[in-house]
Amino acid sequence: MRAWLIALWLLCAPLYAAPVAPAYVGQELGAARLSGQGNYTWFGLKIYAAELWLGPQGYAADGVPLVLELRYARALNGARIADASAEQMAHIGAGSPAQRSAWLAQMKAIFPDVQDGTRLAGVLLPGQGVRFYRDGQLLATVPDPAFARAFFGIWLDPATSAPKLREALLRDAAMRP
Repeated sequence: MRAWLIALWLLCAPLYAAPVAPAYVGQELGAARLSGQGNYTWFGLKIYAAELWLGPQGYAADGVPLVLELRYARALNGARIADASAEQMAHIGAGSPAQRSAWLAQMKAIFPDVQDGTRLAGVLLPGQGVRFYRDGQLLATVPDPAFARAFFGIWLDPATSAPKLREALLRDAAMRP
């Protein structure tokens, strides 16, 4: 009986293993852990799955290093992703109209077209800016802390237009001992 229980545990253990962070996430955060994940849908269509990765210090609204990765579920134009991001920045009240216009131009220059399965990620560099990755490869760094706060605010600001996704991302955001 004991051997059977051990065999069952060995078979099921991988199902309950902690998620493994992509290599670039570990390089950016060190001991990274998944805080939460969820899907963003628009009129019932899944647009992307989101994952929020944190370091051991957990999450703080005033800024700690973190990685937000989006895995797209459909093909989208990079310029449209930039437009939607700028709209959401306006929705949460981030920046002035002039800042959002400059940020939109930057995002249009950075954000690529995506296909089903493409992963785009942002790394929050508190007090410095944001670094963007596509499928684990560095795309660009934007050295603008105000832009970084606005960008991550799309998902993490209490005024986000996707409060259920925010809640899912911050599910396990507390600092770990």
